[in-house]
Amino acid sequence: MSAVVEVGDCAIGGERLAVIAGPCVIEDEATTMKAAGALCAAAARLGVGFVFKASYDKANRTSLDSFRGVGMDEGLAVLAAVKERFGVPVLTDIHCRSEAAAAAAVADVLQIPALLCRQTDLIVAAAATGRAVNIKKGQFMDPAAMAHAAAKARSAGCERVILTERGTTFGYNNLVVDMRAIPVMKRAGLPVVFDATHSVQSPGGLGSASGGDRTMAATLARAAVAAGADGVFMEVHPDPDRALCDGPNSLSIEEFEPLVGELDALYGFVRSRGGRPS
Repeated sequence: MSAVVEVGDCAIGGERLAVIAGPCVIEDEATTMKAAGALCAAAARLGVGFVFKASYDKANRTSLDSFRGVGMDEGLAVLAAVKERFGVPVLTDIHCRSEAAAAAAVADVLQIPALLCRQTDLIVAAAATGRAVNIKKGQFMDPAAMAHAAAKARSAGCERVILTERGTTFGYNNLVVDMRAIPVMKRAGLPVVFDATHSVQSPGGLGSASGGDRTMAATLARAAVAAGADGVFMEVHPDPDRALCDGPNSLSIEEFEPLVGELDALYGFVRSRGGRPS
């Protein structure tokens, strides 16, 4: 059984499914608050652990002209407002060492983006803040090698480390998910989360932007929980078709509650078998 990482009232690897969800990027305060309010209410009704996620900057967009976010200062102010209004822990990405301390002053979880998961100095800087650290597996990474990324965080004194699977690059503009990655990464003794929406992304699939197929996110999420995932990460937007980032692979708020309810029931069944999928 993997370790449990506690973030506020959310126990990742605990008795109930953990959920990390929110818009890909902070577009403005109103949209972020709308999403946070709806998702927090749904999570409370379901009784699942919940962490709200949104990025103040997406530094790895396909095109130079793509919307990246509102920037660190404004974005962290919005996340602080979410925490104050809804009493929920928040997660955001950092992209360089210089962002770690400022982000940690607000965020409960610092996330290492998949494309940066081998950046030793970035991981160590995030870990040294004392916040929980979520390291997303690179699309190019052997799942077993993520144990080394986790060891970098632990070397800086961080014991609240989470690993996230988000698919593997396969051919042109396509990702595939090998569910064996989940039990392989769990061998590190850490909770493993499955990113259901980035895993259906088509990087650069629209030419100057990434595409995706959100209709497959629920299918992959079910498979991941059955394979032993401790939580699910998903991008959820009030109007995915108009989202400024990752709209094609984002879920709507209306889809969130029924899907999470189903996944939580499946999670309970898997745990009743000692954490082993049927």
